[in-house]
Amino acid sequence: MNGGGQRVKKGSFSKKILSTAIAFPLLLTGVSAVPAASPQKDVHVQGIQLEYLDRGLIAVPTTQGVFLSWRLLANEVKGYSDTGLTGVDFHVYRDGKLIATVTDSTNFLDKDGTSKSSYFVRSVLNGKELDQSSTVSPWQHSYYDLPIKKPADGVTPAGEHYTYSANDMSVGDVDGDGKYEFFVKWDPSNSKDVSQVGYTGNTYIDAYKFDGTLLYRIDLGVNIRSGAHYTQFLVYDFDGDGKSEIMLKTAPGTKVIKFDQEGNIVSEKFITMPQKDIEAGYSNYDDYRMSREDYYNHIVDMFMNWNKQEEVIKGNWPATLEECFGILKKYNYPLSRKDAEELADYFMDVYAPSRSGRNNLRAFEGFILTGPEYLSVFDGETGEELDTIEYEPGRHDDGLMWGDYAMPRIEPGNRVDRFLATVAYLDGQKPYAVFARGYYTRTTLVAYSWDGKKLKKYWKVDSGWTPMKNPFNDSPHGRDGTDPVFGKITTQGAHSLSAADVDGDGKQEIVYGAATIDHDGSLLYSSMDIMPPQSAAPGTLARLGHGDALHVTDIDPNRSGLEIFMVHEGAQWAPYGYSLRDAKTGEVIYGGYTGKDTGRGMVGDIDPSYLGLETWAVGLWTADGKQIDTKTPGTNMNIKWSADMTTQIVDGAIDATPTIKDWKKGTLLTAEGTRTNNYTKGNPCLVADIFGDWREELLVRTVDSSAIRIYTNTEITNHKLYTLMHDPQYRAEVARQNTAYNQPSYTSFYFGSDIDWRKVPVPTFWTPGILDVLTKKTNEYKTDGELTLPLSSQLENSLKQAKHQFDKGDVNQGLKFIEKFISEVNKKSNQRYISSAAMLDLTHHAQMILDQYGSN
Repeated sequence: MNGGGQRVKKGSFSKKILSTAIAFPLLLTGVSAVPAASPQKDVHVQGIQLEYLDRGLIAVPTTQGVFLSWRLLANEVKGYSDTGLTGVDFHVYRDGKLIATVTDSTNFLDKDGTSKSSYFVRSVLNGKELDQSSTVSPWQHSYYDLPIKKPADGVTPAGEHYTYSANDMSVGDVDGDGKYEFFVKWDPSNSKDVSQVGYTGNTYIDAYKFDGTLLYRIDLGVNIRSGAHYTQFLVYDFDGDGKSEIMLKTAPGTKVIKFDQEGNIVSEKFITMPQKDIEAGYSNYDDYRMSREDYYNHIVDMFMNWNKQEEVIKGNWPATLEECFGILKKYNYPLSRKDAEELADYFMDVYAPSRSGRNNLRAFEGFILTGPEYLSVFDGETGEELDTIEYEPGRHDDGLMWGDYAMPRIEPGNRVDRFLATVAYLDGQKPYAVFARGYYTRTTLVAYSWDGKKLKKYWKVDSGWTPMKNPFNDSPHGRDGTDPVFGKITTQGAHSLSAADVDGDGKQEIVYGAATIDHDGSLLYSSMDIMPPQSAAPGTLARLGHGDALHVTDIDPNRSGLEIFMVHEGAQWAPYGYSLRDAKTGEVIYGGYTGKDTGRGMVGDIDPSYLGLETWAVGLWTADGKQIDTKTPGTNMNIKWSADMTTQIVDGAIDATPTIKDWKKGTLLTAEGTRTNNYTKGNPCLVADIFGDWREELLVRTVDSSAIRIYTNTEITNHKLYTLMHDPQYRAEVARQNTAYNQPSYTSFYFGSDIDWRKVPVPTFWTPGILDVLTKKTNEYKTDGELTLPLSSQLENSLKQAKHQFDKGDVNQGLKFIEKFISEVNKKSNQRYISSAAMLDLTHHAQMILDQYGSN
């Protein structure tokens, strides 16, 4: 079968090829938290906004010596070789003495290094040293433990005790120094899937420095349920001030908690509720969690107001509940409370159990089905609330319109509370936040920009409701929504999503499972295909449908553009159990009908003897659809761990010790004393390229959740690649990795052992906050005594004047003061007032500002 569903013709896909001259614009910001004025109209800031990152140098003890690893930045690339990218080389220093020159990679094994050694590296171009990294000492172990502070245990309203463990993570540079801070979500032991009944403890999100300093804690409060589907948090620099914010769904009762060095609470501050909610009587002290009695009364109220339901008024639903339940009409409408209670008893005790033995609505408790819902932005460094708006769309009801009562398994609060979120470069220049609700029936996405002051809606996608003839007995899955355009995207979403430029126009689309939303919020396609003979509806056109796993990258390097590998749970009602699709058109390249819920699937270069990435769900397949094996590797999470650029698998769930396994070589790492998260999903806290060379680090919690243990591969590699965090798709995917069923982060280009280095795209990008960085470095060198009077005063004045000019929009005049800064640093008469390291570093960062505008 080669169906493809709705198709929209777009321009042809083309990859950027390496060039010898890479543009690297840098947006200037002031020293304060307020962004500087925009450049003058005749000055063009080109490219995409990416983070300023430092060298990311780490030193790790091994049995052979000290392993060093550091970043190559994308702006430092000048070309390619047979084994990697070319550009700057590196001088490695131990204890202030040059010990090596590294040209083919960004790692080095110092066989003579000891635990007392100290290291830094300097980039070198055409024999000239350009900058100097921070000085680091070796870790104490082959891993690094980031200490974290576990929240106190709790007790639910039902008297159930619960504890906490560290769960999903994200990273972001909250203070603009080029180093990542770490965000940790704490899940209670009673966290629930959205379909599971019961109370949960509060969800917390902490922000930590690398040394374990707790900056603040966000307590989401009792009105945000805990579980994988409820709290998708985005950490990113959305407003281009060089510092990350955190954005997530909140509710009355959400507050920011700050601590002193001893761990004592010093302040608690609730979010600011909209004035209309305050006037309506809502409060940050409200508790909307439903007890069993609350839910019973909720059903009674629903039944008493049945005649007011909009679908009943329109004539789309039965006018009586008796007709909904298939019993003889007995009551007059509107129902009295007594009659509504009789019907509620029948519904809970007779009708619901007759639909499914799992329907025990008398035990329904712990859900939040009423009350305000918000979207909030917090300052990543301080935790200060910056803006709070209504979450869009609202829940509307307890799931009745969403189909939560229609299927045999009655699950109030299920389909209505399925949330996803991602960062996306929708205009190809700056990051947007995309928050979504629903994917089984009604499907919605809203994109926001953040300008440092207000959240602004960029576009909204809404499938509309899926029509039902009887909300208590129908099959709304796979049915078009009421919207004439977006109605086709219902039941297509996955438990994750991806932001990727699927059509090669330089702007990222939202791959929403088996449908894709174009960068402008229009529908690119919704993939469908013909049902096979052995299915439930042979010969009919059907959605590929919902699935648990989604992977978007260049899987087959012989094909133009990206591909999507996805598993589907529609069983006999879906044309495929797994499929590989063309990401631009949505057309199926290959796949297989399974007739069952195919719940897991993964991609990666696990067998280098075959071209491209392998895919597996049912059997192991080559990128072009040839079966390799009936056996498959694990599917919990993959990791770019190996020196040869093959893919490895993170294995181990529940109480098993996590491992990193290679399909050919076996177990490469056993992470003793740690655990993964999310029960059978077996997710690490995070897998991402957070420092060192291009390989990903593994971040897992210790068994007692006293620390986040960070592992990095210390195998020497001769492949040279810029940090994956400078690939826009990969960086956006790291930000969304914590969403629902955590999925790996993928690059926008083919990443595998047979990579063609000529085709690795190098982004044209700018990084916010470089003037802040230069100012901070100047102050640090002054504090450390490496910069003294009178030169320190001269440099501070030049920076102050440059900031003043940039703030008022005179970029050219501002650049003159940066040029003056460089001249002062390098004046021979000033050499006695500045160390060689400070002179090198300050000159380099000041020159970065000039290079943005092509200044000499």
